[in-house]
Amino acid sequence: MKPSMTLGRLFGVDIGLHYSWFIIALLITLSLVGHFGATDPTWSQATVWVAATVTAVLFFVSIVLHELAHALVARARGVSVRSITLFALGGVATMNTPSPNARTEFLVAAAGPAASVAIGLGCYALAASLGWSPRADISAPTAVLGWLGYINIWLAAFNLIPGFPLDGGRILQAILWGRSGDADRATMTAARVGQAVAFGFILLGVVRFFGGAGFGGLWIAFIGWFLLQAAQASYAQVAVVADLRGVRVRDIMSPDCPTVDPDMRVQALVDEHLLRTGQRCFVVGSPGHILGLLTSHEITDVARDHWGSTPVGTIMRPIGRLHVVHPDMPAIDALRLMGREDVNQLPVMSGETFEGMVSRSHVLRLLQARAELTLPATRKSSTRLATPREAPALPVTS
Repeated sequence: MKPSMTLGRLFGVDIGLHYSWFIIALLITLSLVGHFGATDPTWSQATVWVAATVTAVLFFVSIVLHELAHALVARARGVSVRSITLFALGGVATMNTPSPNARTEFLVAAAGPAASVAIGLGCYALAASLGWSPRADISAPTAVLGWLGYINIWLAAFNLIPGFPLDGGRILQAILWGRSGDADRATMTAARVGQAVAFGFILLGVVRFFGGAGFGGLWIAFIGWFLLQAAQASYAQVAVVADLRGVRVRDIMSPDCPTVDPDMRVQALVDEHLLRTGQRCFVVGSPGHILGLLTSHEITDVARDHWGSTPVGTIMRPIGRLHVVHPDMPAIDALRLMGREDVNQLPVMSGETFEGMVSRSHVLRLLQARAELTLPATRKSSTRLATPREAPALPVTS
């Protein structure tokens, strides 16, 4: 998941927000206003709102710490960490590379719930030192700490449910992987269990909604729907990886990519190439030598009345700013790179020599051809080639 905005870096890990986070932040704050308002009717509205706002902020800080635990353990085990993103259903830590073995997968998955338990117990201990008790009249700071203790313990318990891709599902996957030695089969089994758990959440949410739970029931059903989509996507990703096993970039790339002179005007490029062929990506340079890449995105950034006077070389993306791949790179790694950098195609280079272009459509055509012929994927049990890991921490409000 790509963040809509970046908050900064913590221990070398990018922390970001998805726009959907603001929705859940508002809902949780409003829910806490009602909770704290009922905790002590003598509290002023200002006290209630301040307590609710501070608690909501600290709750999301605890989610960041949950995800940071995943990230730090992953990095300590040699797994590259990309970012942590807060979104509507909690947080997700995205790894650039998959876990190399079952032990690493287990430790990374268990780190998040362990951090939540530690945070929860710490909050309970601080609240108890301030006189917290479920039945006693307490101060606002004590109530905040008590709620944070409860919600973090609950968050750890929820994430340990063996429904992939929850942490519990990741732990189940690691156990199955360690026993069988087959990462793909373990992921598929865990994903099937995750789908069953997701259907259970959806059913429970619907029953609770019609039983009078209102928004709480709908929220549980929505979480079930999210888990179902994630589990199905994980299952499909493993199938894609299996289909691409052994395929190199050179096998699917296009060696004949249109090359245009950097002095060609944008208008000429549009008239002579783009409108005639439908080609949307062009190499700028000379045969075998690439200066940069030009797509329809760069063209649309130029005012149309300037097309006749603008050389394509002035609006191209220089090769030095592009991610390039080698012809012998595994196709799945090129696909991951395109996803990570949010691009549709990549130049293929052998040293300083331009070899061609590889795009998502090349990968899609291969997968479609194999699907039409129902060719079985080649299995290899000793190597984990699953897609980069995302470990979500999901909050639920009632």
